[in-house]
Amino acid sequence: MEDMLLILRCKQGCGRSLARLYHKYKTDLLLLAVSLLNDTAMAEDVVHDVFARFVEGLNGFRLTGSVKGYLLTCVANRARNLNRDRRPRLSADSVPPVGSVAEPNGPVNRLLGNEALQLLADAMEQVPYEQRVVVALHIHGDLTFKAIGAQQGISVDTVKSRYRYGLKKLKFILNSEETP
Repeated sequence: MEDMLLILRCKQGCGRSLARLYHKYKTDLLLLAVSLLNDTAMAEDVVHDVFARFVEGLNGFRLTGSVKGYLLTCVANRARNLNRDRRPRLSADSVPPVGSVAEPNGPVNRLLGNEALQLLADAMEQVPYEQRVVVALHIHGDLTFKAIGAQQGISVDTVKSRYRYGLKKLKFILNSEETP
């Protein structure tokens, strides 16, 4: 209900309402983008780009689900496009280290400074993209399988299998890194 009111106020030109929406979902969107891109600077750019496009299309925007789900899906789609565009040029040496976010004391940077989370981010990078999106949307975005299916245009059973296989692959990768 609050989101509907914020969007209505944004459509009327209220900058504070837009700022409230941004700050309300910024951390979740950044965590999702970082988990999909493994690059905090690029993740920040994706989140800012998604919000800029959201503002541009605000007059024609009609809320049919949750704002959070919509924005998470936009971030996931934008990250997928960037991954596809940069894949041929990407090498292990060209990926900047995670943790170089503009906000040194921000929540994303504090989380990514943790060595265990760096291992998880590296492992997530190895999970197939379709599975990684579902895992990230479910865990970081707190979306249900049904909501993910609706947002991604796939069946709930497909979402469940991608989630299950994604977790299985993640577990395999993390367990193989533990044993020398």
